[in-house]
Amino acid sequence: MEQVAAVTRQVATLLAAGIPLAEALKAVVEQAPDQQMETVFREIREKISRGLSFGETLHGYPAYFTDLYCNMVKAGEAAGNLDEVMRRLADFLQAQARMRNKVGAAMVYPTIMIILGTLVVAVLVTFVVPQVTQLLRRQGKVLPLPTQILVGVSSFIRDWWWAMMLGLAGLIWLFQKIVSTDKGGMLWDRFKLKIPVLGDLFLKQAVARFAHTFATLLRSGVPVLQALQITKNILGNRVLSQVLDQVHDHIMEGTDIATPLKLSKAFPPVVGYMIAVGEQSGNLDDLLDKVADAYDEELEVATQKMTAVIEPLIIVFLAVIVGGIVVSIILPILKTMQF
Repeated sequence: MEQVAAVTRQVATLLAAGIPLAEALKAVVEQAPDQQMETVFREIREKISRGLSFGETLHGYPAYFTDLYCNMVKAGEAAGNLDEVMRRLADFLQAQARMRNKVGAAMVYPTIMIILGTLVVAVLVTFVVPQVTQLLRRQGKVLPLPTQILVGVSSFIRDWWWAMMLGLAGLIWLFQKIVSTDKGGMLWDRFKLKIPVLGDLFLKQAVARFAHTFATLLRSGVPVLQALQITKNILGNRVLSQVLDQVHDHIMEGTDIATPLKLSKAFPPVVGYMIAVGEQSGNLDDLLDKVADAYDEELEVATQKMTAVIEPLIIVFLAVIVGGIVVSIILPILKTMQF
């Protein structure tokens, strides 16, 4: 996404300077960030030179250009403001990348802690525990109950690790099969929104994405119904996407956007009220931008709070696990020293 955003920014700048699209694409080909991107834009330039429109050509490369991207380009070509649309697209893509990077960066430290903790526990259970217990048994010592339990767990893991891995792989496969169905996916997405702490994060992220995308499409001249269909496909949650389907149907019947959003109870009430104000005042895209900015800030604050809570919990949890293993190892040694 970041590479596409950078190239989009280059094209927008060149078009704004009065350079024809074909020449702008030639410049992109010459300074493409990698071989694949160079090949893609060379092919796009060749197709445009044969008479195809820019927007139609982009549809042939779904790995690089989403429906949102292609439809915005088409709207820009039709309205004669392609340079402005490309600039908005670059802004949108970079904003989405920043949001994703912030959430990802916040989870780096907890993830590292979990991985390191898991490795430490694995080494203790599979290597240290068997050696210590074998030494004690040679001396004819009776192992305390905590140590016996630990030895049993260690033996089970060493003997049946392959079955555990197969079982885990099977569960992952089954889960993916279930959530790939409409009913299973809907249940999973509804469950995600109800998870304590995380559910609020998922909702804020989806609302920010909805507002950013819808505002960008409307400002670029994409019709409301088409903008809703495109936005629905990038939310990442079937429950919220279903709400946008309902909004689409209500608009076809002659109602506004805000009313079905309020009635759905899935979107936060403030979103419906802000959209209602935007529809009444005629500046819906500006109000959507404000909603997006507000939820971006809330998402960042909520992510920071979540990591501030998760990090000490992970440390305490790992300390208890590792401490329990160490105590189970040391306990029989201390009893041996007493005699």
